[in-house]
Amino acid sequence: MTPETAASPDAALLAEEVEAVAALKREARREARARRAACHEMAGEAAGKAVASHLMTLLPQIYAGTATIGGYWPKGDELDLRPALADLSGAGYETCLPVVSGVAWPLLFRLWRPGHPLVPGAFRIMEPMAEAPLAQPSIVLVPLLAFDADGWRLGYGGGFYDRTLTVLREEAPVIAVGVAYAGQAVPSVPRDVYDQKLDWLVTEQGVTQFLR
Repeated sequence: MTPETAASPDAALLAEEVEAVAALKREARREARARRAACHEMAGEAAGKAVASHLMTLLPQIYAGTATIGGYWPKGDELDLRPALADLSGAGYETCLPVVSGVAWPLLFRLWRPGHPLVPGAFRIMEPMAEAPLAQPSIVLVPLLAFDADGWRLGYGGGFYDRTLTVLREEAPVIAVGVAYAGQAVPSVPRDVYDQKLDWLVTEQGVTQFLR
């Protein structure tokens, strides 16, 4: 405990609460990873195509004009967003992918469309080349390990998307759309004051809106 924390009961209480939630999240992630792996094995390629279809129907309803869409490049058993990125780009949307700029830093987004080169970035996730222009997404498609009925997501523990959404939402209105298998639903996601809520969720089974 630092002298500053010791001198502030409120700060000490907040730090204690955050650590307690962090312990709950670590346990929840172990269960969520196994659940998502099972969903991925059962759903196959059909889930990615269904999500692409749902997104193409949803986006014109929630954003007027041609939005810049921040997607993600799937890794492991994440739901495959590549069919959606192809459809969105083909429909005239500007698409971009996240880039890890540093530990404990918000993600950057660089313009990308199917056919453009990608390179391995941090955590061996494919990302646009450094020459690709930076972008400011108005809609962010967010991967996750689990979600609940109130729109809270369980991430991977790095805090990248929570920091990113915090910064983006301070600068302009941004719509966060979680992308997941329907089977990733849980009764409640542990959360702390730093977590950012989703606005929408898209699964292979359909679309859900959350109130903020």
